[in-house]
Amino acid sequence: MADPAAGSQPHAPGSPRVLVAGATGFAGALAAHLLYRHPRFELVGVTGRSEVGRTLEELYPRYRVPLQIGELDLARTGDLDAAVVAYPHAAAAPTVAALREHGARVVDLSADFRLAALPTYEHWYGQHPRPELLRDAVYGLTELHRDAIAAAAIVANPGCYPTASLLGLAPLARAGVIADVVIDAKQGISGAGRAFDDTTHLSMAGENILPYKVAQHRHTPEIEEQLARLNPALEGLAVQFQAHLVPLDQGELASIYVTPTRPVSQDELDELMQSAYAREPFVEVAAQPPGTREVQATNYCRIFAASDQHTGKLVVLSAIDNLWKGTSSQALQNLNVMFGLPETEGLS
Repeated sequence: MADPAAGSQPHAPGSPRVLVAGATGFAGALAAHLLYRHPRFELVGVTGRSEVGRTLEELYPRYRVPLQIGELDLARTGDLDAAVVAYPHAAAAPTVAALREHGARVVDLSADFRLAALPTYEHWYGQHPRPELLRDAVYGLTELHRDAIAAAAIVANPGCYPTASLLGLAPLARAGVIADVVIDAKQGISGAGRAFDDTTHLSMAGENILPYKVAQHRHTPEIEEQLARLNPALEGLAVQFQAHLVPLDQGELASIYVTPTRPVSQDELDELMQSAYAREPFVEVAAQPPGTREVQATNYCRIFAASDQHTGKLVVLSAIDNLWKGTSSQALQNLNVMFGLPETEGLS
């Protein structure tokens, strides 16, 4: 592997040294881009299981990261303070384990450590490669678990759909007003990753809306588990979740319909949202329904909530960029918290 630090920006002595494993995918490449330009982290390596020998900026010219892609070889990497792992589920866990043995703290972008309950993971994903590490992992939705993230050895970055959904639902869960919930979520084609199949090929996505994984989406148990953590009374709540691909490059909107346990006025709903997020740097409570363009290429989540006096239901709309707040910029937000840096560093 060529000198991984070649071409990186100068950093002060003692800057945390970070590697991105799986930098050839959409999420890993964006994470590398954000880290390369971060004023306090030093990006010392980008690895991939393909494209070895090329520079990352050859593969993604817009990110302008001149580091050479190499195979992951921790024996030659040198000291690491942290790593972002952007591998698919099951492939990520052994790499996370190796990085932990190397002394690095890890933000994992896969599903391998998002579910605390091993039986739930095995039901949805199959056998877990490294179940003994589950106890060391913290769910990485920064706004919900900031204190635990600060001390974590492994941070399980949330899925993009759960990020938008849980930020929209968290104030209602804490207030104990959720009796039932339906989430109708739509995402840009980048959510399908670099590899397309017959249902996600770009030619099928144009001028089309594609529902997928009907009644079997793997983000469902992630949302359910986190809601129960916010309020134990929600243990056992079955969330109806449906995902769609829409003809966008990137962006995501979760339309959430809540049957409340009791009547909730618009004034009370506004107060729940405002009090929950008044001090959050990356969550904006909007006066109008948000669109995905408002959050494109940012770490922001914009939320709008309405009490429907006709049906008695609560409608929450939550917009994020699926590659940014839904994945890579949230990983950097978590790294900032883990290393005691200002949470907005490199993101505002």
